[in-house]
Amino acid sequence: MNVAVINLKGLSKNLIKYIIFTFCLIFLIKFLISNVKSLQKFFSFEACSFLYTSFFSNINPKENEINSLVIFKSSCPIIVAMNSETKILKTKDKVINTEINNEIILSKEVTVEPVLERNIEENYNIITGTTKIRNQSDYEMTEDILSIENFSLSNSNKILIYHTHTCESYTPCEKYNYTMTGNYRTTDNNYNVVKLGDELSKLLTSKGFEVIHDVTYHDYPAYSGSYDRSLQTVQNIINENKDIQIVIDLHRDAVGDGTSYGPTVKIDGKSVAQMMFVIGTDGGGLEHPNWQQNVKNAIKIQETANKIYPGLFRPMIIRNSRYNQHVAPGACIIEVGATANTLEECLLSVGYLANILKESFLSF
Repeated sequence: MNVAVINLKGLSKNLIKYIIFTFCLIFLIKFLISNVKSLQKFFSFEACSFLYTSFFSNINPKENEINSLVIFKSSCPIIVAMNSETKILKTKDKVINTEINNEIILSKEVTVEPVLERNIEENYNIITGTTKIRNQSDYEMTEDILSIENFSLSNSNKILIYHTHTCESYTPCEKYNYTMTGNYRTTDNNYNVVKLGDELSKLLTSKGFEVIHDVTYHDYPAYSGSYDRSLQTVQNIINENKDIQIVIDLHRDAVGDGTSYGPTVKIDGKSVAQMMFVIGTDGGGLEHPNWQQNVKNAIKIQETANKIYPGLFRPMIIRNSRYNQHVAPGACIIEVGATANTLEECLLSVGYLANILKESFLSF
């Protein structure tokens, strides 16, 4: 009987200990959750790196190279994840990996200056509003074709971005230095036009657009047939997203030997690559019922650009070739810079392009 009483007392003591421990644990969890941002700053990647390098500074690096790396990764996996330079940007239909970049703030008071040394003289034969056009098609561009007075798209908040010439790249620079795998071409998406598409997608999404960015290689391993392959890609995407009306084929221009032509302006003192629309027609014999809408859409965007960043866009080109632009009423090619531009200059360009598209379609 006495033994039973002793066991009951011991059980009561243990129960009290468990209750106290449980309350402490709950309090600790709530504290961690409410102070997670402060902890992230305290246990930063740099702090962890400092402890790591201090600990191993007096150890033979060759003898301990693998063990050091293993210890570091196992000790700081959450810290490394919290401070990663790569973010996952998820839109409704596509997941995009993109670097963190500061968004360019739209300003109505900017200073735009031409940079003459890498440019060539403008060539155009039409002016409508403030938009200059070089018409190389067999069509006469009438006032009715060029008028945007009553033009609008029924759905302008969903955009498809793709690349017919996916491997097009730019002149290496200090910040974006790489080895070309062709003549101003690379399959490394950190240095070709895919990088521009990633940045543009991220910025457009932050402004309220739904964006699909396709990164399929259409010009590798074979360059010939790129437009046939990209057409198949775009048609497959549109078949699954029938409400898409704005389709952008993002390119890089090329003129001459590639080393001297890099159309550039300075916006608030920073070098920014100029951009250019290329719009197709059915003049080459291929069916293209949308071409006049494509022209109007491009003019609408360029008129907006000319108001807030005058000189950022070069004269638009209209040609007989279709360029797969029959797929949507707001389809276009946008060429960002040329071979003598740097990726750094072109990333600034697409930042301003995102602002222009927001002003063109989402400012009501």
